[in-house]
Amino acid sequence: MNPINELRFVVNDRINDVDIGLKHVPLSLLGEFQKDVSEFLKGSGRDVDPAQVLIALEDGSLAWVATGLMAATSLWADLGHLKSPDSLSRIDAKRAAVVERWQTAARQNPHRTYQVADTTAQVFFSINGTSDYRRVEEAWVQVEKYLHGKVIDLGGKTSPNVHLEIEGGGILKVAASQELLAGEEQNHLYRPALLHVTAEENLRTGVLRNLRLLAFEAHQPSYDDDEFQRMVERGTRAWAGVSNAADWVETLRGGA
Repeated sequence: MNPINELRFVVNDRINDVDIGLKHVPLSLLGEFQKDVSEFLKGSGRDVDPAQVLIALEDGSLAWVATGLMAATSLWADLGHLKSPDSLSRIDAKRAAVVERWQTAARQNPHRTYQVADTTAQVFFSINGTSDYRRVEEAWVQVEKYLHGKVIDLGGKTSPNVHLEIEGGGILKVAASQELLAGEEQNHLYRPALLHVTAEENLRTGVLRNLRLLAFEAHQPSYDDDEFQRMVERGTRAWAGVSNAADWVETLRGGA
C-alpha cells in the first residue's frame, strides 16, 4: 500500500427519524467517536500523535478528515489487513478493539454504519449490522531451528539471553542458561554466529516466539576471501608448467 497523508472517518446513523450531521448528533456519540478515532490512529505503538493531527469536519454525516499521517507505517499496514474479515488477530490490539466496538454498536443500532477511507474515496473498511470482523486463533508448533546472524548482546544476571541480529535488520531475543553461556570458550559478542534453538513457530506467518538456545554451532562463513586467494595461488603454481589446460585434461582422459 502506498502511504498517503489523509484518512476520512465517517459514522452514519438516524436519530428520531433524522440523519445525524454537524447540526444533529447526540453528545454521547460525538464523544465516543472522537475517542475511538483517536485510539485507532494512535494504536499501541503511538506512531500517530493526535495532538499533531488536524481534523476537518464534513456535513451530511459525522465525518472527520484526519491529516498528517504520512509516517504512520503501522496504521497503513493495519488498514491493509482490514480488507479481510478474519484480520483482527493480525492488527494492533487497540485498533482491533475499536473495530469490535463499532461492530457491536452497528449490530445494536439498525441505522449505524462506520467507514474509513482516503480522500480519493478508496474505502479501507466499512462496518454495518452484518459485518463479521473476527479474531482467528493462531496455531503455534514447537520447532528446532538453526539461526545465522550477528550477536549484538549477550548475558544478563537474572534472565540471560542472546540478542541475534539477522539478515534484514531484525533482532531475535533468545533465552539461554548461565551454564551454557559460561561454558563457551569463544567470545561470540559482535561476531557472526550460528545458533541452534528451540522455538514456537506460527504456522501461518512463520513468526518465532519463546526462543531458547541449545548450542552455539561451529560457524563457517560460506565464502572466505583469504582462503579463496590461497587456493588460487596454489592452483596457479600447480598448473604453471601446463601450456594448454584443455589438451592436458584430454590426455588424462585418454584422448588423442
